[in-house]
Amino acid sequence: MSDRKRSTALALASALAGTAVLLAAPAAHADVVDVAYDCKTPIGDKSAVSPIDIKAVKEGDGYKLTMSFQKGVSSSPVELGKGAMSPSAVVLVRGADTASVPVSGASNPEAVPANTPIKITDLSGTYTPKKSGKVTFTAGVLTIKALGTTTTCTPGNSPRPSLELDVTGAASPGGSGGAQDTLPQTGPTDSALALGTLGATVLLTGAAGVLWLTRRGQRARS
Repeated sequence: MSDRKRSTALALASALAGTAVLLAAPAAHADVVDVAYDCKTPIGDKSAVSPIDIKAVKEGDGYKLTMSFQKGVSSSPVELGKGAMSPSAVVLVRGADTASVPVSGASNPEAVPANTPIKITDLSGTYTPKKSGKVTFTAGVLTIKALGTTTTCTPGNSPRPSLELDVTGAASPGGSGGAQDTLPQTGPTDSALALGTLGATVLLTGAAGVLWLTRRGQRARS
């Protein structure tokens, strides 16, 4: 093969390999979505809008989800000391699979002054799909616990999904991919039948032996 043909073949093989990688990679579409939270707080109802970003990273059979808040969604009438606030939320999975994935994050790393929007730390959790196909991830209820109180924030604007992803469900135990061939188990009845068959074989053999000996004796006498 000439150098020119070899170079052309290598270039074609490289292009095909690149195409294969692109085809093998899961299709994903992410958006930063404005979520209008309606919050029930100890001092009354509050509302705030925060852009929400949700990312998914493949880990084993599942995905690590990270939910990020661009703005604070609630405030406290008193200062919150470092580590006084604990956030958690739910990410709604819809489409080919359905799930409500709990996500949680670290407490506030710094003190939060009174009447200042509380910046929520990144929340993370693990989602393991049970079915394969295209799914979406949407911000669900946010819960903030601080100083012995609980604030619940519910999305009030039916936000659109922050992430769309093609997922592959984990293989179920005993499925086509993990089935193992096993020998049939026999119980006492089967053993008795097997023994009876063995006994019958011995009896038949004995009878044939007696018959053969009898005929042989008859030949000797004749």
